[in-house]
Amino acid sequence: MSIRLIIVDDHPVFRFGLRTLIAAEPDMAIVGEASNGTEALELVAAHAPDVVLLDVNLPDINGVEATRHLLRLCPSLRILMITMFDDDTVFGALKAGAGGYILKGASAEETVRAIRAVANGEAIFSPSIARRMIQHIDAIPRPAPFPDLTEREQEILWLLAQGLTNSAIAERLGLSIKTVRNRVSDIFAKLQVTDRAEAIIKAREAGLGSS
Repeated sequence: MSIRLIIVDDHPVFRFGLRTLIAAEPDMAIVGEASNGTEALELVAAHAPDVVLLDVNLPDINGVEATRHLLRLCPSLRILMITMFDDDTVFGALKAGAGGYILKGASAEETVRAIRAVANGEAIFSPSIARRMIQHIDAIPRPAPFPDLTEREQEILWLLAQGLTNSAIAERLGLSIKTVRNRVSDIFAKLQVTDRAEAIIKAREAGLGSS
């Protein structure tokens, strides 16, 4: 069965390019074209396509908001966002329910592959978009393990995980050995472990002491 498509873009030349590209694919068929979000809603209601190729920047409502409306109208619809710029609208598009996000400068092969992937329920992104997503994820602060521990106890546990003795920890942190010993006991209690070996294992499993 053919993948039934609707193209939504306010640039006739770009729509023509997509139409020409898709016409060469035996498993795809265009059932409608729209130049704005309002027309897109009408076409989806009339034709129930499999995939909508949706421009991010539309003259009436933006593509992210259009995605929300389209999916409320037809929850089984797959939406492939197409844009000129690899900006942060990708995150809004994902939250709205888009299945893919590619650039208008993508190659014909990449565009066709993206359409098929989205039609099959896969998530797909242009390489530059994927890099932006990875950078965004890497920038998200990760919560420290063992949040019940104080900042000083976190430091001591990290050094414990590196195999340092109480004396070495005291010297490293400028504390007395007695203070370190007391803090280590508090750490054991909070981690619910009985000895140093258990504490080290638990800390290393959480990624502490790796450097």
